[in-house]
Amino acid sequence: MLNRILVYGLVAGLVVAVPMFATVLGWRGDGDPPSALIGYTIMLVALSLVFVAVKRHRDVAQGGVIKFFPALGMGLAISVVAGIIYVIAWELTLAVSGFDFAGKYAEHLIAQQRAKGVAGEALAAFEAEMAAFKASYANPLFRMPMTFVEIFPVGAFVSLISAALLRNSRFLPPRRE
Repeated sequence: MLNRILVYGLVAGLVVAVPMFATVLGWRGDGDPPSALIGYTIMLVALSLVFVAVKRHRDVAQGGVIKFFPALGMGLAISVVAGIIYVIAWELTLAVSGFDFAGKYAEHLIAQQRAKGVAGEALAAFEAEMAAFKASYANPLFRMPMTFVEIFPVGAFVSLISAALLRNSRFLPPRRE
């Protein structure tokens, strides 16, 4: 089972990491940042491998039966591995590209506030908040858990759904040849 967790977690992490790397290299801060919807959709597609892995484990190693908590545990473990790969990929992306994500993101949010008509003390307070965010984001002990928390809830959601569905041995039963 550990081998299956590592392989599927690695593949899921890479399925998220490669488009992320390409997107960051393609976006140089001009215009709006890449859509979060696209990023989370890619995460959901990649983490659908949790379902595939749990089903394969149920059908091959478990004789077509798996209980909820072992299935959930396997899914969460795959999600952790994928999350670690995602964090490593993000750190490599930042290092290789020299991309100032926090700076560009803060500039974008400040521009949004100005476009809404925020000015004076309210804008100054928001700019101070963004400066604090940039300082915090420069610290890897802040940035890495924050990056992990972007992907892990998606994996936890997919793990819960997979465990709930696949605990029923009649749901997508194994093919008998």
